[in-house]
Amino acid sequence: MRWIHPEELEALAVGAAILGTGGGGDPFIGKLMAQEAMRETGPVALLDPEELEDDALVLPTAMMGAPTVMIEKVPEGMEAYRALRAEERRLGRKADATSPIECGGVNSQIPFAVAARAGIPVVDGDGMGRAFPELQMETFHVYGVAGTPAVVADERGAVVTLETPENFQLEWLARGVTIRMGGHAHLVDYPMSGRDFKRTAVRGTISMGLAIGRAVREARSRGRHPVDALLEATRDSIYGHGVRLFEGKVVDVERRTREGFAVGRAILQGLRADQGSRLEIRFQNENLVALRDGEVMATVPDLISVLDSETGLAVTTERIRYGQRVTVIGIPTPEIMRSEAALKVWGPRAFGYDLPFVPLEVRFREQYRQWGVPREKERYLVA
Repeated sequence: MRWIHPEELEALAVGAAILGTGGGGDPFIGKLMAQEAMRETGPVALLDPEELEDDALVLPTAMMGAPTVMIEKVPEGMEAYRALRAEERRLGRKADATSPIECGGVNSQIPFAVAARAGIPVVDGDGMGRAFPELQMETFHVYGVAGTPAVVADERGAVVTLETPENFQLEWLARGVTIRMGGHAHLVDYPMSGRDFKRTAVRGTISMGLAIGRAVREARSRGRHPVDALLEATRDSIYGHGVRLFEGKVVDVERRTREGFAVGRAILQGLRADQGSRLEIRFQNENLVALRDGEVMATVPDLISVLDSETGLAVTTERIRYGQRVTVIGIPTPEIMRSEAALKVWGPRAFGYDLPFVPLEVRFREQYRQWGVPREKERYLVA
């Protein structure tokens, strides 16, 4: 266990925006919400999953909806806490801990705001290992945890409890409620035991967000380029070394809000070593596919993150715009996210792309032979 203080959320916001792969919502507002709560109540304990008792009750907390909406419709700050209390009443038991449902974007921060007000710890893990746009896109779902009873709450005090026979219906109903609540809301879902959390979660994701966020923030003072520092910080993680995919200028953006999602594409014209090439990134809240001159470079579930080329800060899908100079990186996902069952839920075909999932370690095998990979990924280095 370690204690997280309000100032550490600055680094987490930077790292979580990168892990958010363009989505998950801008962490800035969530960071302010969490810092305010922690300054009122004190630091929050961060638990390693192994520190959870098997019979502990873990209630993951999050924001859901279109990130573009949250820019103009700012949360009130107590929505997720009200959802947690409503879930406790429904279950007849107090929560022992909360966690992110996704470690990317604003949802890295929401559990800290809830934990501070509820006086409970946050567990160092989540159900996505990045950000995804739909509620069934969770390792919790893939490995057998029921998503309900779930609670959705808005800034006006409305609280809706959902019980569904399966998790795809939870996504469908909760999305409809969220749209009626104005395009974004807060929720508690996938209530589970400590035993199930340890079995199904992507572990160590908050720690990774903190590590890469610190690397970016401290790079200049250490005489390093922020993107280089970020990629180096991924090296010894459960993900493995990140890889630089493209550097260019944004020359076109198509974006619209559809059924609660920010959907579109961005086109980059290559600069420096990539001059003369074009990169197309397709997104649905999160970046899903990157194609260089029509050739696939990376696909979901591996992370595709767009960074400001000078600062190394993430550029989210709701903020990418014409003229930005950006660097696109890929970060390979942990193996728990690459099982056959997992890829049925969030592989390229789950988003309508008739593409196989090819791990970054295979697409960039020579680089990974130099960098090394986690032990469970060594098979990717064999041609």
